[in-house]
Amino acid sequence: MTISESLQEFYKKNNFKEDGGKNDAFFELKFKLFTLKLPNSKFRKEVIHIHDIQHVLYNCNTSWKGEAFIAGWEIGTKIWKHLPIGMMSLWAMGFSLFMYPKEVLKGYLNGINSRGIIGLKIKKLTLLKMSVSELKKRIKRNKTKKVNWFSFLFWCVLSEIIFLFPLLVMAFFFF
Repeated sequence: MTISESLQEFYKKNNFKEDGGKNDAFFELKFKLFTLKLPNSKFRKEVIHIHDIQHVLYNCNTSWKGEAFIAGWEIGTKIWKHLPIGMMSLWAMGFSLFMYPKEVLKGYLNGINSRGIIGLKIKKLTLLKMSVSELKKRIKRNKTKKVNWFSFLFWCVLSEIIFLFPLLVMAFFFF
């Protein structure tokens, strides 16, 4: 099955539009008690297919548990080198650590042993024509890396700072 076919199946299963919402003016972040409607920026539109492909590769749903794994995986693959999408991944990791820390760790451990899709620099059309198994082979590292716990803790702390920063600013002005 091609990446394109797998993405369409993923979108259908998760009640997304055929393009995954790429062409929408806004996207939604759903939480238990509320939903945030945020502008769908140009940089997000350019890379959202990569994020969605990661969900397909690891069979992760779009719940926060699935997003926790993907956020950990993205940080493990060094997506933070690609700003501003790296900041979104750090924010998601910071939020996810409160709810699904084991999934973040599992994703991170998979990520340090993978090459990030964005780092492969494959054109979108070429990527979409590839098979899922072919892409899995391309991102797999030949040598298994062991986790550097200092590095993982550094990313955890930084992700919490990024996640909590707006609250810290509001608290500063409130008090």
